[in-house]
Amino acid sequence: MDSVEHCRFNDQLYAIIVRASFREPGITFFSTPELSQQLAYMSHPKGKSIAPHRHNKVTREVHYTQEVLVIQKGKLQVDFYTESEEYLESRVLSAGDIILLCSGAHGFEVLEPLEMIEIKQGPYAGEGDKTRFPEAPAAVRRIKGPVA
Repeated sequence: MDSVEHCRFNDQLYAIIVRASFREPGITFFSTPELSQQLAYMSHPKGKSIAPHRHNKVTREVHYTQEVLVIQKGKLQVDFYTESEEYLESRVLSAGDIILLCSGAHGFEVLEPLEMIEIKQGPYAGEGDKTRFPEAPAAVRRIKGPVA
């Protein structure tokens, strides 16, 4: 799966990137069952029926916010940082790409006019939901993977 990247640093999963080019028949889960945010791709032929269903009440304990970004237009640079705010490296997302941010810290730079959708767990805790810190200087940021 060249169009799927599991971004790991020191054996810790920071993000899952699914590029717009990903295509597989059926259902493909990219996230492991223990992640508090699940990410899957589904491709079915016309006429496929998915049985009506409801989701049961299940008590879950979520300690950290995981978020999904769906890039609709433009380009976004994602900068990965450790929990102790040390810069690691960067990726560039383009229209149609999706990222699940699982752990660590992150920052963003808009490289082209951007439209995106953000999905994350609630309820939102306001400014207490995150800790802001200074970004790494542009001169030290390294982009890995596709830029186009």
